Amino acid sequence: MAVAAGEVFASGSQELHVLAVDDSNADRKIIERLLKISSCKVTAVESGTRALQFLGLDGEKHSLGYNGLKVNLIMTDYSMPGMTGYELLKKIKTNTCGDHVF
Repeated sequence: MAVAAGEVFASGSQELHVLAVDDSNADRKIIERLLKISSCKVTAVESGTRALQFLGLDGEKHSLGYNGLKVNLIMTDYSMPGMTGYELLKKIKTNTCGDHVF
């Protein structure tokens, strides 16, 4: 069951976990800092490929993997080398139940 961000903050019982994807190191650090100030748990990665690895959606058995970590929100840069943010979200939607990916 998906939990809305407002419910997470209202109840105070859960920490919002954000996966931030950006090829720019400076932008990643800014995003990470701002989200942490907002009491979010942040995992920041530099590419769509690394995001898929983190989520365990890269097809590799030895990938970093999801390991039961719940990601509530994925923030991604649109224009990245190798895989755009749009392509990343399409792959995530294709490889998961997808009804919570917009």
